[in-house]
Amino acid sequence: MKRYIIVFIAVLGIVGVDQLTKYAVSQSLPLHHQKEVIKNFFHIVHIRNPGIAFGLLTQAGAQYKLLMLLLVSAVAVFIVCYVLYQLRKGSRLQVICFSLLLGGAAGNLIDRFRIGEVIDFLDVHWYSAFHWPAFNVADSAITIGIILLGLDTILGMKKKKAA
Repeated sequence: MKRYIIVFIAVLGIVGVDQLTKYAVSQSLPLHHQKEVIKNFFHIVHIRNPGIAFGLLTQAGAQYKLLMLLLVSAVAVFIVCYVLYQLRKGSRLQVICFSLLLGGAAGNLIDRFRIGEVIDFLDVHWYSAFHWPAFNVADSAITIGIILLGLDTILGMKKKKAA
């Protein structure tokens, strides 16, 4: 039961911070505008992303793209909930990883249901030599969850080989 409370608090925190930051950006910065935070490195922007993470599928012309993205997002949330339910009690890092994935997926799913696209606002670049697609708190939670899950898997495989 304690594990579910931790998951609930983590997911609620991620979704809350994600939605609060998106709301703040949408209220303080007009669409397609930016504010420089660190010269030649970091801007706050207000972009609407009709695609998936980091702007992928933005140019896709499928007329059912929104429905497909809503369905895929909802299925992903269901799968992560199922995996969280099935996890062993001792796998704290995996619970954290899947909580990050669930919180991030839920944050972006809320945007898709609410406005049909996702608000992105974090813009990292290095002069004109490098520019990462704009992202948000939910994307960050998903990315961190995947990286930690990958590291946990690799380290777990090394421990099994050593044993």
